[in-house]
Amino acid sequence: MTNIDVLNELAKRRGFFFSANDSYGGLAGFYAYGPMGAALKSNIENSWRTKFVIEEGHFEISTPTISPSPVFKASGHLDGFDDLLITCSTCEISYRADHLLGSQHTLLQSSDVSAKEFKKLLSKYSLTCPSCKNTLDDSTLQEFNLMFATKVGPGSQTPGYLRPETAQGIFVEFPRLSDYARGKLPFGVAQIGTSYRNEISPRKGLTRLREFTQAELELFIHPTDLGPEITPTTTKLPLYSVSQQESNGDIEFVTPTEAIDENIIENRWLAYYLELSTNWYDSIGIDLTRFRYRQHMPSELAHYASDCWDAEVEIDGDWIEITGFAHRGNYDLSKHNTHSSADFTMFIPLDEPQEKLQTNLNPDMGYFGPTFGKLTPEILSKIDEMASEDSTIFDSPELSVEIDGTTHSIPSEYLHPTTEKITVTGERILPHVIEPSFGIDRIIYSILAHTFHEDTIDGEARSLLSIPSSISPIFVGVFPLLTRDGLDTVSQDIASNLRTSGLSVLYDESGSIGKRYRRQDEVGTPFCVTVDHQYFEDQTVTLRERNSAMQIRIDVDSLSTILESLRNGSSIFSDLK
Repeated sequence: MTNIDVLNELAKRRGFFFSANDSYGGLAGFYAYGPMGAALKSNIENSWRTKFVIEEGHFEISTPTISPSPVFKASGHLDGFDDLLITCSTCEISYRADHLLGSQHTLLQSSDVSAKEFKKLLSKYSLTCPSCKNTLDDSTLQEFNLMFATKVGPGSQTPGYLRPETAQGIFVEFPRLSDYARGKLPFGVAQIGTSYRNEISPRKGLTRLREFTQAELELFIHPTDLGPEITPTTTKLPLYSVSQQESNGDIEFVTPTEAIDENIIENRWLAYYLELSTNWYDSIGIDLTRFRYRQHMPSELAHYASDCWDAEVEIDGDWIEITGFAHRGNYDLSKHNTHSSADFTMFIPLDEPQEKLQTNLNPDMGYFGPTFGKLTPEILSKIDEMASEDSTIFDSPELSVEIDGTTHSIPSEYLHPTTEKITVTGERILPHVIEPSFGIDRIIYSILAHTFHEDTIDGEARSLLSIPSSISPIFVGVFPLLTRDGLDTVSQDIASNLRTSGLSVLYDESGSIGKRYRRQDEVGTPFCVTVDHQYFEDQTVTLRERNSAMQIRIDVDSLSTILESLRNGSSIFSDLK
């Protein structure tokens, strides 16, 4: 078995994660977390919350997992949140088309292409069904929407959808959230929660699920805000930029300051969050020698994003995305501003009142209404924005307005612009958004894969998870050397006292002491306390450290204090000897 096979077996046997509903045959893409996995997941979420919410001074909210269909119509998910599906006409098994093409023709990168573009690829490269080896053609190719639909209430009165991302819950509540921020930018809103995507081909354990946990931060900024000044540090960002990908180059290791100065990263906010995240990944056990930030190629960049970088980790020879960092512009807020009845703009006061010329479009609604229907407000808003930047646009006989990647031609004769001088004390803007979006399940899997290894202690092989003590499911195991002579009673009292101190404790008296150590090594417990007969002589116990298997004797009265200092990082085990 490969290391990954061994790890997956360990994860199931020791209660980290396993396929859900196995008693009924299971359902692909759904996993359950056992006691160890649930504790690890909770600790990672709390660590993320501390780093990205509390220490950064942002808000955290919790929104429903189901929203009415108009929300996703506005966001674009109803019309564009699709993967290409191809079905074998012989065995009727369906596959995600781009993944199948990439697996059979490894040089092709064909994600996020349209059905029309994919058909062109299919005319050049043959595809066979992995199950029955039948040759596939484009007759069964279709766009498959990834959202789970539902009905809210009795009957079919209100169609809804399970959210495919937590972000829309934040965007929809923006008018109220901006009030909580007292109308000042920048401010950030975070959410940790469950999202749902009806994946065509869920696979590879926790790396592609139909139900998964996201930790997302939406930082709302002024459109002209390029980010804070980056303080020079020694942190090296492993960047795999577009230029390096196009030339088959290597990862570049540069500081955030160098990345900005060399125009590898244009927005300082993105550089800021890449550095913040690098330090966090390191603290939770991600192996930075198997880690990179890959910039999206132009062909895969979302039409509303000006830049996007994915944090990727190497597992078993594959690069797996665990976080996306995107500059989303004002796309989401503008969509909800257009489609909803609420005002998603913010009023930003000027330092001093200013005189300015205002252009009034005076559109011919007899033309715009029948021609563009519900798109009319968005088109006029875009023209108004264009006019504020260049008042001469109306000199052309025709205007070109791009909405969601589609260009609309507007004859100037249907606009009758006038100008007037006004005094302005501020401006109403649609804030732009910087979004770090973390996949918690993939991060869990990455930590397990990167911290798992096998070695030999005292001539005996062992499996080991060197999970950082700050997030380990169990912080300390407490064992009596024997279950007699009062050793078990003392051990249980020690375990109880440590739990009262806020530590995660496991008490175990089953099997030899060596086997108990190995069980805790396998689940990543950083420390073990053993009570033997010497305790009755000098009130000391044995404290063992996981990675080195070294042991020292310490006074039981100082045990809680020492363990707490080891947990918060104020002391290290080697200094205790």
